[in-house]
Amino acid sequence: MSFFNKAKDAAKQGVDKVGADKVGDGIDRAGEFADEKTGGKHSDKIDKGVDAARDHVDRMDGGEDGNR
Repeated sequence: MSFFNKAKDAAKQGVDKVGADKVGDGIDRAGEFADEKTGGKHSDKIDKGVDAARDHVDRMDGGEDGNR
């Protein structure tokens, strides 16, 4: 199983277990941590990654486009 598939499965389990809001909060905190550690040099890329991850979590939780 690839790293991506393992990460996707772990995210799905997290959403099922604690809910999309808490997973989203964790994604936000991870983005803030990464931004801090890089001194803000990659803020735009980190923000795009955080947004994409949150969108994916919302879809897994049955939000917009939840049937993909």
